[in-house]
Amino acid sequence: MKHVTSLKIGPIGFRIGCDWKAPVAQVERLYADFPRPDDGIADFNVHLFAARPWRRFLRPSVHIGGDFVIPDAAPLPLAQGLLAAEMGMNLQMALGQRRYLLLHAAAAERDGRAVLMTGISGAGKSTLAALLMARGWRLMGDEFALLDPATGLVHGFPRLVSLKNESIDVVARALPDAAFGPRLEGTPKGTIRHLVPDARAIAAMGEPAAPALILFPSFGHQAAERPVLPSESFVRLTQASTNYTKLAERGFDALTRLVRDVPSRALDYPDADTALAQVERLWEAL
Repeated sequence: MKHVTSLKIGPIGFRIGCDWKAPVAQVERLYADFPRPDDGIADFNVHLFAARPWRRFLRPSVHIGGDFVIPDAAPLPLAQGLLAAEMGMNLQMALGQRRYLLLHAAAAERDGRAVLMTGISGAGKSTLAALLMARGWRLMGDEFALLDPATGLVHGFPRLVSLKNESIDVVARALPDAAFGPRLEGTPKGTIRHLVPDARAIAAMGEPAAPALILFPSFGHQAAERPVLPSESFVRLTQASTNYTKLAERGFDALTRLVRDVPSRALDYPDADTALAQVERLWEAL
């Protein structure tokens, strides 16, 4: 790879190599305050490359590779190179992570305890995580929650927060001084803009937290809440994990302990203010 950078997010180190300078420059700018991997050794490698040499210059398209690959994955235009880098890190974690149980969930911490929020695409977990950060919570991540099977603690993985479509302006109003990446139009999920986690999220990303509340938010409905039984929560979280089966007994034991010890709630909401009020109320009732 002609252009290379490296960074550490929570306990995970990445090395990103690219055939073009621009995506690496964007990663370095937005992750400028993040540390480098310990001893310079990355856990995962991401490759952003042109399938043919001429594709570097003529209608350039970015293929995503690395230690783990999906051979038939469609490339992205060079203008979406930052998104390709983020997707590349997601790919390595989803296919290669074995130390932690990965939950496709946002996480935020207060007073040493964490709330986990997971749901289908469009449920609003990234938006809620960013808005909780605006209210003083520590952002632990919006893409993956890393559950340690040995301790039951959640480790921070505060990547750039991927905001989509209408949520971009909602979060920008709540965080007027925050740093954002470029507005990426025409992606597979519409318009995307990345939010840089605040200084506290970055400084404390090495500090794990005890999970205290699991939420299954759903946007676009009349406000409602209901308890979720451990059995239902278990099934939902297996569906939200990319490596549950790979961890075998360790994954089963970790997830069983999580749903047994941590209350779960389903949360329907029509707008962000309503959801935030619901989260705060549930948190205070713990």
